[in-house]
Formats: sequence, structure tokens, C-alpha cells
Amino acid sequence: MSAEWICVRRRQDECRRYLDQFKVFDHPLKQSTITVLECRGTRNKTPLAGTNGTVMVGPTAATLSLDPLSLAFDGSDPLSQFAKQQETSLGKDPLSRMVAEMEDLTVASVPTVPGGAGKPAKEPTNLLEMELIEPWAARRGAILNRYTTSEKLSIVTSFLTGGETIKPQTTMSEKVKHRLEQLDDFEEGSVRQMLDLSQQEYVVKIEQLNHELVQAWNQDQRVKALKIAIQCSKLLSDTSVIPFYPSKFVLITDILDIFGRLVYERLRTKAEYVHPGTREATSLPESFTPEMVPESAKETCANWFYKIASIRELLPRLYVEIAILRCYSFLARDEFSQALRRLTKMIRGIGDPLVAIYARCYLCRVGMGLTLDRTYIRENLDDVLTVYHTIFNGGIRSEIARHRVTLNGYIALYLPALDWILQGVTILTTDGELDEIMQRCKEKRNPALLLQSMLQSFRSEFIAVRAAQLVQTLSAVSEEGLSRGQLLRLLGSILGHTPPPAEQRATVLANAWKTISSMGSVEEYIQCAEMWAQYTSQHFGLREIDSFMGDILQHMAPNRAYEQHYHELQVIVDKIVSNAQDIHGIMALDNFLPLLDLFQKESIKLEVCKNILTSYRNASASDTMIINDPVVTNALMHISRVLNDSVNALTGDDERRQISGLICHFVRKVDFGRDFEQQLAFYVEARSVLSNLDSALSTLIHSVNRLATSTRRIVRGQHTQKTGAFVKACAAYCFITIPSIIDVRTRMELYLQSGQVALLNVCLQQADSCFEAALNLILEVPRAMEIDGKMQSSDAFLKTYVVNFLSTLVIVPDNPTQGVLYLLRLLLDVVPNYPFEGSPSTTLSSIYLHVLDFLSVAAQEVYPYHIVNVISNDELYGSDPKFIAEVNELCCSVCDKLLQQLKALLDANAHRAQAQLALDLFLKIITGADLTVDKMFTLAYNLWNLTVKNRQVLDGKQLQTVLSYTEHLAEVTQVETQHQCLIALLEKMKSRL
Repeated sequence: MSAEWICVRRRQDECRRYLDQFKVFDHPLKQSTITVLECRGTRNKTPLAGTNGTVMVGPTAATLSLDPLSLAFDGSDPLSQFAKQQETSLGKDPLSRMVAEMEDLTVASVPTVPGGAGKPAKEPTNLLEMELIEPWAARRGAILNRYTTSEKLSIVTSFLTGGETIKPQTTMSEKVKHRLEQLDDFEEGSVRQMLDLSQQEYVVKIEQLNHELVQAWNQDQRVKALKIAIQCSKLLSDTSVIPFYPSKFVLITDILDIFGRLVYERLRTKAEYVHPGTREATSLPESFTPEMVPESAKETCANWFYKIASIRELLPRLYVEIAILRCYSFLARDEFSQALRRLTKMIRGIGDPLVAIYARCYLCRVGMGLTLDRTYIRENLDDVLTVYHTIFNGGIRSEIARHRVTLNGYIALYLPALDWILQGVTILTTDGELDEIMQRCKEKRNPALLLQSMLQSFRSEFIAVRAAQLVQTLSAVSEEGLSRGQLLRLLGSILGHTPPPAEQRATVLANAWKTISSMGSVEEYIQCAEMWAQYTSQHFGLREIDSFMGDILQHMAPNRAYEQHYHELQVIVDKIVSNAQDIHGIMALDNFLPLLDLFQKESIKLEVCKNILTSYRNASASDTMIINDPVVTNALMHISRVLNDSVNALTGDDERRQISGLICHFVRKVDFGRDFEQQLAFYVEARSVLSNLDSALSTLIHSVNRLATSTRRIVRGQHTQKTGAFVKACAAYCFITIPSIIDVRTRMELYLQSGQVALLNVCLQQADSCFEAALNLILEVPRAMEIDGKMQSSDAFLKTYVVNFLSTLVIVPDNPTQGVLYLLRLLLDVVPNYPFEGSPSTTLSSIYLHVLDFLSVAAQEVYPYHIVNVISNDELYGSDPKFIAEVNELCCSVCDKLLQQLKALLDANAHRAQAQLALDLFLKIITGADLTVDKMFTLAYNLWNLTVKNRQVLDGKQLQTVLSYTEHLAEVTQVETQHQCLIALLEKMKSRL
């Protein structure tokens, strides 16, 4: 043994650390700012050093490279500046400038929007700009997705297989004659019909027509573009495949919208406008007036309408004129209203009610984007109501029967168009006017279609106030057409987010549910229940909710009907749990768990249980909400069991973490107050249920340790026989549960924590068992583990863990049957066998250094900290010479191992690691060893020489700091012989620097 370590007695403040200390003048996480100050015209920027880590580019540094003209005129000469100023003005002469100034004054006098930074207030010019209606673009996708077909479609066109020959025309008369010939040729039957197209092929052909239209327009083939628009419009007269008609309408009107936009933009850009005070002609601005349009542009615009008026068939003439309706803005200010009313009357000539209502829909859609006038919308609605009865006449019934379409399916085709018209009617409409419309709709025979469209289009507040009378109306509506279930389902969804007045709520629910419960179709019943679940759970108490769930059980249990409606049942449970104000009361209801048992499919039941716990977590986010009702606890435990049993080897990490988080939140919320025995009984039951989740088991162990600590706090550290037995039971629970956890790292940490809690409660035998089990797990720690999503070496974890363990071991008394410092000896036997990174390992050396710190404390007469009622080794041995000799022997052994590490580092040419280890060991020796022993004094001096020899690889200030620390020890040491040795060592150290 080369070292002869004898621990020195010292005061606790003698070892104050002076190593690696430095003053911090700024927060290390504070971001440095860079302030750049630039002057106009700067060509070369010279950085100037600023305070607080900033860099300034100042004008002073850049002025030297600039001439006065550059500074004054931004790097350009005076003539260029004058020219630039001239270009910014609107005119070239003083009169032009005066006109511009007058216009600026006019603009300045316009009222501004509050908070709009002086911008003129923009009044809405059409209904769509008022943002009171859902835009058509939001409805377009829903219509295309809903109205589909598997039948074969046909398309009539002459533009998909090739182009047409363009004849050169020299005079205006020849050009007009040729265009009329083209239109005549189109009307005489030059078109071709494509049959047996699937829906996807039909959509592709429509997109090709769209492309052909744009391409023809870009190639100045205006007549061809018009012919494509006419042919597309004619397609809307074909109702051979009725279920696809709404989608066809969307696709065709998209093309017509593009055509109308092309015509409008062409006219606007071609109409040259001379700004007052100037002689330059420019295109019309966005917000122009008819007075600004030159006569030539007005004539061109009128020609477009004349061409369209020459179309023989009504439907294409209507649609194409509606498409370019915006072009009336070139002709007169009040032309929109007259044209819209005229077109409204023209639509009356369409015999098919389905084709007519979609033509009215397109007219209203275009008109809403042009004017604030709403008269034509109401006229269109009046016309729809006038011919409403024709939807149910014999001719229509026979036609849809021939196409094998049900009456319900046929009526549903009207909804998109009728919804849009009704939404347009509701804009800026009083409740009295809406009541009048509703009354007219109720008076119609088979009003289900009108009622459903009203529910979808009218304001939710309007519907909610009249919910009671609407329920009576819907309950008595004829079953022909749309069913009562569809109407009640829609009403339930509205009341879910806009409830009726408080005095009507009970009546509305009672009357509605009376009708819903008597429905013969289970499918309609459960769909209505799905929509009314939110309304019921939000605005009614537990009794009504329990009755609601009970009625669902009565309808779903017979003939296992629930198997066909898992989705609706899942939505119902989610709405009840997420909207209920008393989440605990919901779970304690008699019908809650039976409703949950309807989910026999494992995947569905797993999702439902997960959603329930998620809703519970959201509802109980506050720390004050706890669970102490056994019924609620059992319900949540049943749900947790389902989630736990679903976890297997194939479960993903994210899924496992999500489930664990939900269950752990539930476990932490269970609190039976001072009834600690019932609390522990719950944890015992939970352990048997949650055996597949490490996180849940870890939470249970933490909870039991907290329970033991709370018991100690209540008895103020003085355990009675009853409380002593209880905390021992808690320690036994933890010791038994920890081995069930798979992760070794988690087990080690829990063993250490549980041992600390057992020690706090004076359960010495249980604490020893936990500490011993933790040490035996060291060799099972994998060499690499995932930390924060990255694979890292386990060395850092083990070092931190051992340091924490040694800090606890200071106050752990020795077991009389195991010998002196048994746990430390076990640690020294286990740690060297672990395969640390590197050879030799710096982590192992660091652990040995911390062991020396522990042994230095263990040799003191009084330890720095204690636990009440726990007799630590300082009191147990009373500085017995035999105990001190054992400690010194261990110090010598550890020191020898460190010296072996030093030699191994030298052989490996690891000079920096060797110098650092030598310096660290030197500090341990001068702090804790008796330097009067010649071997230790010589060893300390040799270690210092080794460090000085390799000073170039260390921080330059480190040696000086160690020297200052040695001087501090020499000053505070009370033992004279130790003081003299430190003085002598200091002289030798200084001589080597």
C-alpha cells in the first residue's frame, strides 16, 4: 500500500470551495444585441466598438469617404434629384400639380376608419363584402363530396378533340360576318356527344373545357371562348343523372365565373381613361364609374350583351349573361338592379324545378357580389315558394322513379341552392320578416325541405328563441320527403351551441325527446340522440342526463343494435363527459358504466376510454379538484384497466406515453384525506390493475412515499405503534412494486428515493434493503440510454446517482450484522466492474474522489446533517478508534486505486486527464488527510509537481486558485501540526510555480 491515509479532524467551514469561481457581470442566457446605425448614402461602413457587446456603425466613421453632394442627395447628383422629384408628381406642368394637390385635399377630407392610421373608410359595395354569409368557396367542396354518382355521364362539346381554323379578316364587316357564321355553325349541330363517361372522366373533361376556354381567350379567339361558355351552360339542362346535378352545377359555374372575369378584365384594361389634368391615357382603376368609361368601351360592352341576347336557347342565354353581369358597371350605375330583376323573371320560363332553382342560386350568388340590393333575392324566394308544389307532382315522381331515385334523395338535391337563397334573404332582415317567411313555409304541403333549409340558413339566435314552437312543428311534419329525424337532428345541433331561453329548455327537451324516442328506426333515433347529447349535458342536471343514457340503453341493447352504431355512441359519450359541469357526478350515474359496456369492440372501447380520461383531465386541471368518492374511483379504475390491458409489446412509445399520462393524472387526483389506510388500499388495488405501465407504477410509488412522508409530518416525527406499522407497510409496498418496472434507471432512482423515505420514518431495515437493491442494479445499467430523445452514455447518470447515494449514506447507520460501512464496501465492489467509457475511465476516477469526500466526512466527530430519531454513525460509534481505523484503511485503498488510475492515464498519454486527476487528488489530500504522515506529505507534493509539469494543458488560473485555497486551509486549520505541514507544503508549491 503506497498511501498511508489518516483522516484529519476539521471544522465544517474549513473546506469552503474556492475552485472554479468567477464573477458574472451579465446573464449567460442574455442575447447580445447588434445595433446598426446607418446614414443615408453610406458607402463604406466602419464598425465601432460599443458597450455591452454591441456593434455600432456610426455616421462619423463613414463621413470621411463621402462628398457633400453625396450626403445631400443620397449619392446622386443634383440634376438626378430634380428629375426624381419631377417624376413623383402627377403632371409635367404647374397646372397638373395644382390638380393633384386639389385631389389630395379631397381625399384628406374623406372620413377615416377609427384606428386605421388615416386610411379612408371603405364602405361595402355589395352583400358579400359585409361578411354576413358563408362564402360560396366554403360550400363548393362539400357539395362536390356529397353529390356523387356511379352512373355513366355524357357531355356535348366540339372543343375537346381539336381546334378550329382561323380565317384572317381585314375589315370590321368581315370580322362581324365571320363571327356570326361561327355562331350559326355552332347552332346548326357541329357539336359531338361523348357518352358513357364515369364521374372522374366527366370532371376531367370539364377541366379540359376550362383549359380550352382560357387558351382560346389568350389566343384572341373570343367567339370560341363564348361558344365554350354556351356549351357548358347547355350541360346544365341535362338532368339524366339527377344525383350528380349539384356537383355538375358547381363545375360548370366555375367555368362561367372564369369567362365572366376574363370578359370584365378585358373590357377594363382596353378602356383607356385620361386622368383629369393629364394627357396620358391609362387603364381604368379598380373602382371606376360609368362616367370614366369612354364610348368605345361602352359600345364593346354592349356588343357582348347583344351577342348573348342572340343565343336562341333560354338556359345558356341566362347563364352566360349572368356570368358577365358585372360588365353592366361599364354602362350605367343602376343597371345591376334592373338586370337582376329582369333575369329573375326570365328564369320563370324554365320548366324543370331543379334546373330553375339552381339558375336562381347562380343569379343570387353573382348578384350578391355586385350590389347591396336585396329585392331580387326575395323575388327569387317568392318564385321558389310559388312553384314549390310542383316538386311533388306526378310528373316529377315518375321521372325520379325512372331514374331509381327516392323522393328523399331527390329533395335533398335542392338543399344547396335553397340554402344559398335563404341565406341571402336573411342578410339585414328583421325578425318580423323572417317570421313571415317561416309562416309561409309552414303553410306549404310537405314543408320538410323548406324547414330544413331554414334551420340551416336562418340565424341561430332566431331559431333558438322559437325552439319550442319549432319542435311542435317538426314533430307534426309529414314524413313524405325529408324525415322528422333529419329535422330534429339539425335542430339539436343548433341548440347545442345556441340554447333557447332558460324557461323553454325543459319543454323543448321533453317534447323533442318524446318524438325522438317514438321513432321506429333505430338509426334515426341514435342519430338524433347524437345531436341532442350536447344540449342535454350542457343545460340539464344529473337526473336528466341519467335518464337520457338510460333511454339510449333501452333502444340500443335489443338485438345488439349497438354494434351497428359504435360511432354515434362514441360521440354521445364524448359529448356527455366533455360538456358536463359535474364530471364526478356523471361517472357515478347508474347508467354510465352500462353505456360504456356497450362498446364490445376493443379498438373502439379503447378510444372511448381514452377520450373519457382526457375530458376528465381537462375538467380537473385545477389542483383543488380531488376524487374521494369510491363509486367514481371504481369507474375511473375500470376505465384505466381497459387502457392498461390494451398496452402490449406492439404499442408505440407515443401511445404508451399518452395512456400513462392520463392514468397518472387520475392516480394523483385520488385523495381520501386523513384516511391513509383507504388511500394505501387504493394504491394496492391500482398496482394490480396497472401492471403494464412503468410510468403508472412509478407514480404509485411516488404517491406511497408521499403518503409515508405525510404521516410523519402529522405525527411530527414521533411515530406511534400504529403509524410505525403503517409507514413500514408503505416501505414494503414500494420495495415490492419497484421490481415490476422494466427500466433499470427508474428502478434505481425509486429504490434510492424509497430508501430515503424509509430512513426518514426510521424504518432502518427497509432502508438498508432498498439501498442494497439499488447498488446491485448498477451492473444492469445499459452502457447507453435515451435521454431527451437522444442516445447518450450512462456514465453521467451513474456518476450523479453515486454522488446522491453517498450524500444519503452519510446519515445511514451501519447494520450491526453486516459490519462497518457495509453499503460503501458494496459500492466499491460493484462500481469497478461496470464497463465505463474510456480506459482508464475518468468517470470511475471521479467516483473514487467523491468516495474520499464521504470517508472524510465519516471520520468526523459530528456529521454535517442528521435525521430526527435516526442515530447516525457519528453517534453510533462515537469516533471509536477501531471505526476510524476502518475508515482510514478504506481511504488508503481508494487512494491506491486513484494512483493506479494516474499510472494508467500516463501509459495512455492522456496528459490532460492525468494532470486534472492529480490536481483533484491533491485537493482531497490537503483537505481530508493528515499531512504529518510523511507518505501523505510526499504524495501531495509529488501530485503538485505532476500537475505543474503539465500546466500547459490546464486552465492557467486553476493552479493559482488551488494555491489560494491551500493558503486558506493553512489559515483556518486549528491543529498546529497540520498548520505547519500546510505552510511547508505551500513553500514547496510556490517554488515550483
